[in-house]
Amino acid sequence: MANTIGNPLSWGARMLGAAGHDIGEVARELGGDHAAPPKVRKITTSDIRAALRLGLNDFSAFRTDVMVACLLYPIIGACLVWAAHHRNLVPLIFPLIAGFALIGPAAAVGLYEMSRKREAGNSAGWADAFSVLHSPRFGAIFALAIAHFCVFFLWLLAAYTVHMMTMGPDIPATLTAFLHQVLTTAEGWAMIAIGIPLGAVFALAVLASSVVSFPLLLDRAVGLPVAVITSFEVARKNPVTVLIWGAIVAGALVLGSIPLLLGLIVVLPVLGHATWHLYRRAVAP
Repeated sequence: MANTIGNPLSWGARMLGAAGHDIGEVARELGGDHAAPPKVRKITTSDIRAALRLGLNDFSAFRTDVMVACLLYPIIGACLVWAAHHRNLVPLIFPLIAGFALIGPAAAVGLYEMSRKREAGNSAGWADAFSVLHSPRFGAIFALAIAHFCVFFLWLLAAYTVHMMTMGPDIPATLTAFLHQVLTTAEGWAMIAIGIPLGAVFALAVLASSVVSFPLLLDRAVGLPVAVITSFEVARKNPVTVLIWGAIVAGALVLGSIPLLLGLIVVLPVLGHATWHLYRRAVAP
């Protein structure tokens, strides 16, 4: 039988019905299948050491694959820094680099998947990082990633506002002049005194909400609210350990950013794989 378009009313009804079904599927995906959060364990610095050791092992196993895949991040970062330098936005260079800590958990989702497959005894490569796109929880993962990118842009806006409040609208023409102004004037030290604690607030919020949420969404049929609640519960139950983990992540990202961001090619995959193994220790199976 030949297909026909039909009248506009019936066609519109079918389209609305299909759209309603898709929205319902996304809503169920975000909500998840289980209402109760998983059981959270007590973790210590020994768990961090073990997670980092296993993260290094995963990096060694995937070294070529993940280094090629993660090459994209320093390239993007370098482009952003170049754009800021040439678009009279020099004060945003440091916030852009620091912002990697805010979007890192979302950017490393593919690395969690590679570690998950290797842990299960399956072979894995860089292509498996993109299999996250077919995960039943991809909608929730994507929604949480968008939330992190929103926090990142809010951080940039807050950093620029602090600069305007302390140092005024005049922006130095070069990075050297900007650094000299920041480090040798009272206004510059005021910006540092306000900006660093403010950045710490953003970083702590992202750390608490993402320390296990992304790996949990990959690993189990839970919804976005349960994943985030579980992550906050891990932070609440292990405040010192999570703060130490956050300090390690921040310090590693700073070291990786110093040589023209090229160190991120190694730092990001090691931290990403280690995050998966820390999740395994923080959340009971």
